[in-house]
Amino acid sequence: MEAYQFQGVMQSFPNHFHDYYVVGFIERGRRTLLTQNREYEISAGDLLLLNPRDNHACQPADGETLDYRCLNIPIDVMQEAAREITGADEPPVFTTPVVYRSELTETLFDLHGRIMRSETGFGKEELFFFLLAQLLTEYANSGEVPEDPVGNGAIEAVCAFLEQNYEKPVSLDALGERAGYSKYHLLRSFTKQKGISPYSYLETVRIGKVKELLQAGVLPAEAAARTGFSDQSHLGNVFKRYIGLTPKQYWRIFAQERVNTDSVASAGHTNGETNHESIG
Repeated sequence: MEAYQFQGVMQSFPNHFHDYYVVGFIERGRRTLLTQNREYEISAGDLLLLNPRDNHACQPADGETLDYRCLNIPIDVMQEAAREITGADEPPVFTTPVVYRSELTETLFDLHGRIMRSETGFGKEELFFFLLAQLLTEYANSGEVPEDPVGNGAIEAVCAFLEQNYEKPVSLDALGERAGYSKYHLLRSFTKQKGISPYSYLETVRIGKVKELLQAGVLPAEAAARTGFSDQSHLGNVFKRYIGLTPKQYWRIFAQERVNTDSVASAGHTNGETNHESIG
């Protein structure tokens, strides 16, 4: 799966097709899209869904430039993901090429950014499944996602596994195997039961451990390495999102407290020596 970003595009594109799925959205500008013998006026916030071999052409509207992001998804990747979600063996077919003012553009923007940044961890795959499940159930011929709830015991086992292995790389495949369910059904049931996705649960556990380390005086870079974050930058982004402070800011708060505590202890120790000498 590949992520692309286009900015300031003015040119028209002739009628053509791709051998993969395209899921994209308009960030800025207006275009006229021609596909499936229909004409669509598309603009910022609109979602585009193209199947392999869907002929399409587009041209600028009113001379505006185009800012556009998209994911190009190979057929085999889409087919395997759809099988995980719906149980269907055939590749899905999107039934509408344009979804106007879709709320899913925010999710797609998040996923696109994670791919562009080459993020590690299963958060990227988790987000892909959540997005695709909504697209398939609402805008494709895949039908309803079958109900197959994961038992509470299996969910608690996954929680325990995440809490015990937070510092290690964790894959969605490993969690699915541990629960005995497909990756998507685990995601769906876990999120429904816990009110938080597996990756968010893992991030919460990791951030809790990082806070303990920073409070103890461990520097942010080492704290990141000891809690499963890919690097200090990755930790910084996640920590700020959860705590509202950077790891360094949080470390400094407790560094000052440690200085104050050490000063009090040192003063107490000095007073103790003086008293001892006066008694002697």
